[in-house]
Amino acid sequence: MRKIVFDIETRNVFADVGKNDPSLLDIALVAIHDSETAEYSTYLEEDLPKLWPILERSDMLIGFNSEHFDIPLLNKYYPGDLSKLKSLDILKEIKQTYGRRMKLDQLAQGTLGKNKSGHGLDAIQWWKNGEVDKIRDYCIDDVRITKELYDYARANSKLIFKEGSELLEIKLDCSKWEEPIEHKLTFSLPF
Repeated sequence: MRKIVFDIETRNVFADVGKNDPSLLDIALVAIHDSETAEYSTYLEEDLPKLWPILERSDMLIGFNSEHFDIPLLNKYYPGDLSKLKSLDILKEIKQTYGRRMKLDQLAQGTLGKNKSGHGLDAIQWWKNGEVDKIRDYCIDDVRITKELYDYARANSKLIFKEGSELLEIKLDCSKWEEPIEHKLTFSLPF
C-alpha cells in the first residue's frame, strides 16, 4: 500500500482572508513522505503539478487535521477532487474516539517524547522573510511527527498525549485504517 503522509504551510492566516475557510488561504509549501520511496520531499506552489501524479498513484493520504484543512486547501489547486482518495485524518480519529481535538505537539510530547520544531505562524513569518528553507525543515518535521504517530498507533492501537504534566492514553481502533478502497479519482494527467 502506497501511503503519502502530508502537511501544508500557508502564506497567510484566516484573519487575512476574513473567514475560517482553508480554500481561501494560499499555499506556501507542501511536504510529503512517500512510503514507496521512503523519502521526504517538498513542493512550492509552482511545483504542485509534480505532486499530483504522486497523490493520484497513492492508495492513502495521511494527515493531521487534513480533512478540515489540508485537503480542502490542496483541492483549491488540484484540477480534480482529492477527497475522492482514501485518506486518514489522525485528528479526526482522535476526536471520534476521545471526544475532543488536541494539538499535534501534545501527541508528539506524549507519544514520541519530543516537541514540534515550530508553529504554523512561524512559517508565515518565514515566508514573508523569504526563508523558504526554514519552512521546508519545519513542514518536513511535522510530516515526520505525523508519520511516527501513525506508525505508533498502528503498532499499539493507542496514542498518548501530554496534558500539563500528566500523560493520558487514547485507545484507537486502527484495524480498518489500511483497508483498500476503489479509487474514484479522475486523474489530472494521462497515464
